[in-house]
Amino acid sequence: MRAHGIPGYTWVRGMVVTLSAASIRRKIRVRGIVQGVGFRPFVYNLAHTLALNGYVLNSSSGVIIEIEGPESALDSFLDCLKNNPPALARIEDLTVIQAAAEGDTSFVIRDSLPEADQFVLVSPDVATCADCWDDVCDARNRRYQYPFTNCTNCGPRCTIIRDIPYDRPLTTMSAFSMCSGCRAEYHDPANRRFHAQPNACPVCGPAIVLTHRGDVVPAPADFAGAQSSAATLRDAVGALRRGEILAIKGLGGFQLACDASNDRAVHALRERKKRSDKPFALMARDIASVEKICELSPADRPLLLSPQRPIVILRRRAGSGISMEVAPGNNTIGVMLPYTPLHHLLFRPSPDADGDFTALVMTSGNISDEPIVISNQEAGRRLERVADHLLFHNRDIHMRVDDSVARTFEGQPRILRRSRGYVPHPIDLGAPVREILACGAGLKNTFCLTKDRYAILSQHIGDLENVETLDFFRETLANLKTLFRVEPQAVAYDLHPQYLSSRFAQQIPELPKVGVQHHHAHIASCMAENALSGSVIGVAFDGIGYGTDGQIWGGEFLVASLRGFERRAHLRYIDLPGGDAAVRQPWRVALSYLRDTFGADAVPDLPLWRQIPPQHLSLVSTMLQRRINTVMTSSCGRLFDAVAALIGLRSEVNFEGQAAIELEAITQSGITDGYCFDFSEGSPWQLDMRPLIAAVVRDLRSSVATSVIASRFHNTVASAILEVCRRIRASEALDRVCLSGGTFQNMYLLERVVAGLRGAGFHVFLHSQVPPNDGGISLGQAVVANQVLQHGA
Repeated sequence: MRAHGIPGYTWVRGMVVTLSAASIRRKIRVRGIVQGVGFRPFVYNLAHTLALNGYVLNSSSGVIIEIEGPESALDSFLDCLKNNPPALARIEDLTVIQAAAEGDTSFVIRDSLPEADQFVLVSPDVATCADCWDDVCDARNRRYQYPFTNCTNCGPRCTIIRDIPYDRPLTTMSAFSMCSGCRAEYHDPANRRFHAQPNACPVCGPAIVLTHRGDVVPAPADFAGAQSSAATLRDAVGALRRGEILAIKGLGGFQLACDASNDRAVHALRERKKRSDKPFALMARDIASVEKICELSPADRPLLLSPQRPIVILRRRAGSGISMEVAPGNNTIGVMLPYTPLHHLLFRPSPDADGDFTALVMTSGNISDEPIVISNQEAGRRLERVADHLLFHNRDIHMRVDDSVARTFEGQPRILRRSRGYVPHPIDLGAPVREILACGAGLKNTFCLTKDRYAILSQHIGDLENVETLDFFRETLANLKTLFRVEPQAVAYDLHPQYLSSRFAQQIPELPKVGVQHHHAHIASCMAENALSGSVIGVAFDGIGYGTDGQIWGGEFLVASLRGFERRAHLRYIDLPGGDAAVRQPWRVALSYLRDTFGADAVPDLPLWRQIPPQHLSLVSTMLQRRINTVMTSSCGRLFDAVAALIGLRSEVNFEGQAAIELEAITQSGITDGYCFDFSEGSPWQLDMRPLIAAVVRDLRSSVATSVIASRFHNTVASAILEVCRRIRASEALDRVCLSGGTFQNMYLLERVVAGLRGAGFHVFLHSQVPPNDGGISLGQAVVANQVLQHGA
């Protein structure tokens, strides 16, 4: 009988024996995500199956293999290596050098080899695998109900790595010495924990301790003498059952949890966390529980169950029992499944057991817009006022990583926040680039480092509006520079002079600096992840971006390449009264649009004005009339705000994008008509939405349902995008369109824009690997800066 179909070999009592052929040697170097994913054990077992000799080791650049035996067996080895690697591995590059046999008589795993200036692609954290969950649920298993169970196929990776190569001494698990049982597994090639660096058990690994508000933070001795995990978890679940709030030290930081069906608990969490309306994420017990509370498309299920386990945006089911306080004014909610044994055990002790909760609120452990908390001491200081109880563990978190957010469109995952499960896997740019630091934008910040042919995006940093978040930026930058051995030769930044990211870039001494316009970066980001070169039509719609004319852009049509862009059209400028105040108070933008449409002395009398104090209305009218403390904007986000305010949905917002989210939420299918728009000729063209505003007012006065108005508004924006793209195609002979910017997170709009463009013969490119919002800006900055440095502006 042949072994794996390999000619020249046969099984003899379970061993593979060579029938004939002289030995040769091959030196193989593998790069990609090949550390922390069971790659060396896979190579070891494959070599033994094929009776090949040599060694495998981790290096700072990947995995090095030297292997010898008959040529046919070596060919089979390479074929399996390329085509059937471990499930979590990603081979980016594989080189083979032929050599003379050296007479090795066995195959071994050698100690890791540090290499100066070399780097390896680090694996993201991986959700608990089915085998480990089985171990946790088996009362006969020594890891029964142990919340830190993992193997080579799952568990922490980038959150615990301090440096490469990926070996236990260079992780936060170095504080735990393996017991004899774990050591035996670690050194057993037949065990799935063979060289699993975070390997641990209740005897030798991390432990959990539950404290109550006012208690001191546990000392190391408290973990050593802690009660069993099962007892601690029973106490934690009891607190959640009573409607109390629990702070949980998770994989990449603390999380705040409460019963998602308990209105009082969710409301208390909102008040204590200072998060008035912004949706909370949920963690559901299992996929069946998700189906009870949300509608699932065929593509949603595999995304929820994927090793990345992101928060997935889903349409809420009516009557689900989930508190409306979870996502006020929203018909979607973000749901994820448990991704660590600790999370699983909060819901039930085994797969067959009845759980206490269908879903828990599981939100970032922080206050307002601060970074997620990672250390026990920090949690004791910052979260005690929020949580009734704190569930600590003593495995340090080195890399602060929040949960990722995604949704599906056209059957494909679309990342909206790129963090746990995805970071630090890089974007392959296809060709070598300079080593660059791109500092990103102000909101939803990420930064990007480039090395070799890779763009390494940071995890979601957040809104760079306070010193704590800037410290998080610096901390993560230091970590990723170390892991990937990057020493930037240049710095790219957003043109907005007030962004902390731009100020940070400007303060880096001696390095060349490349300013990249915000919307050009959006389109370049979409081009980079779709491997596009040459010129494209770029539609960049968002809320705020600093323009080259000093105004606030946000409704932009560009003819763009990676080297530069021409602004061919944009939404007609309006005055934005009060700057940031107008972002927080959409009624100000509505007033500006009405004055621009009807004239300063003919602003229609609408129900909206009854919500606004007369003195405030008078003040803003004066600001607009005299153009005091106003800036001009072409922002599409502000157009959405204006319409939401006009129809009475939202005159003030509590988080960015709230008005637009609620406007999308009331749209209804089956409405295909829209409103008129116009063009102001010139260079660039201005897309004039005054006819739309006038029509919205007419519909309001005619008592047309707000859902109909919202749908017609979205249809109009989609039609306008199509018309402008047609005009640009006629003049430039371009038929590739890249859509980017936070506005294209709106699924109602995106569906209609994509359908319209494709129906007109355009090739449409969207984001998938990186967010369309400002979380993708840094990738665009990096690739533009690389082109500028290579070829000039």
